[in-house]
Amino acid sequence: MAKPGRILIVDDDEDILTAGRLLLRRHFDDVETLADPAGIPERLNRAEFNTVLLDMNFGPGESSGRQGLEWLERILEIAPNLAVVMITAHGGIDTAVEAMKRGAIDFVAKPWQNEKVVATVSAAVELHQRRVETESLRSVNRLLGQTGPSEPSPIIGSSKAMTDVLSLVQRAAPTDANVLILGENGTGKELIARELHRQSQRADRLFLAVDMGSISESLFESDLFGHRKGAFTGASEDRAGRFQAADGGTLFLDEIGNLPLHLQAKLLTVLEQRRVTPVGADRSQAVDVRIVSATNVPVETLLDDRRFRPDLLFRLNTVEITVPPLRERREDIVSIARHYLERYSRKYHKEAKSFSRAAEQALIEDPWPGNVRALRHAVERAVILSPGDSIGPGDLSLGASASPTVRVAAPSTVHNLDELERRTIEKVLRKHGFNISRAAKELGLTRASLYRRMEKHGL
Repeated sequence: MAKPGRILIVDDDEDILTAGRLLLRRHFDDVETLADPAGIPERLNRAEFNTVLLDMNFGPGESSGRQGLEWLERILEIAPNLAVVMITAHGGIDTAVEAMKRGAIDFVAKPWQNEKVVATVSAAVELHQRRVETESLRSVNRLLGQTGPSEPSPIIGSSKAMTDVLSLVQRAAPTDANVLILGENGTGKELIARELHRQSQRADRLFLAVDMGSISESLFESDLFGHRKGAFTGASEDRAGRFQAADGGTLFLDEIGNLPLHLQAKLLTVLEQRRVTPVGADRSQAVDVRIVSATNVPVETLLDDRRFRPDLLFRLNTVEITVPPLRERREDIVSIARHYLERYSRKYHKEAKSFSRAAEQALIEDPWPGNVRALRHAVERAVILSPGDSIGPGDLSLGASASPTVRVAAPSTVHNLDELERRTIEKVLRKHGFNISRAAKELGLTRASLYRRMEKHGL
């Protein structure tokens, strides 16, 4: 039975091409031949080969091996991971050895032995497959390194609102249906996405989160679909995109509602075809990913075709899950706060603390415009700053947080730059209803930078 493998034989001797094609087709899926090496670039750009058998000399009277060495370099420039096997006459062994120093993986001598050729090509195909797998793992590791580790958080809540959400998750997770998660900032949309993945058939594969609001338009295709070496300035090597890295797993597209219309079209094409074309490549690659997306954009905005493509929305929201704001699940607030109280006490090596009854009541009554994220920050700040083992309402600083307006002292009376920064960020966040993308844009920051400053100031 033929093994998977695509082989290209390049030789100006038609007898060699015929013999090689007949021999290798009994062992491999696809064998192509080429008499003129000038056609090599077009072939490599048209299809992905595992192995090239390359003659050392082309044309009458040629015996130096110079042509073979030159074409070897061209091939490895186009496809650095390709396994190249040189074809040489007995008198050209020294040149074949030189070719191996330049990147060829082996050679076969003419007239060849069939068993030797099959064994050499089989080893070359396996080597190419290992190289591709290794490069894919490197790309995934780079992406994971950029994403950074995140401390897992459980989904806490026994309210009816959260019970309904988790019921939807349980029913949708085992399928491969695309899911759109709606909800205000800070409600825990990514936690729901991770739970969908955890309960899915893809749980043992990668879950990769992408902040669509932080990807620059100029790098959108490269970041999501990958690129080839030399595709643009700075593309010093082939790189897998997020779709390829998450192949077989789940791709979480956060802040999908902030994607411009012209980029929505590019994303829609990939979702329809289930194939991506890296920047600088001439052929597409199949991808198998489950798409879970999320947005804080109101439903009425998504339904406005001037802001969001209806055909893309149709692709994304096979199942739609709305995560309720904290003010609509007040019975969960104390449980969530206690969870973070325990976590941050451990993190900051503090003695075990507890909330007073008055503090718990204050937590329940606060409007929490920033939802769970704001609650988490309030508890973290209290763990750090409260002097005793009991946290009271004053330690939570909820009065200032709940105030609908923020009074910023005149610059002449406030000289602490950190305090000015904190107040400015809080004011802009409230102005935009804690919409991170809009606040970051007004402040001239990236979303990631704004999140870091919010963490710094406990907002």
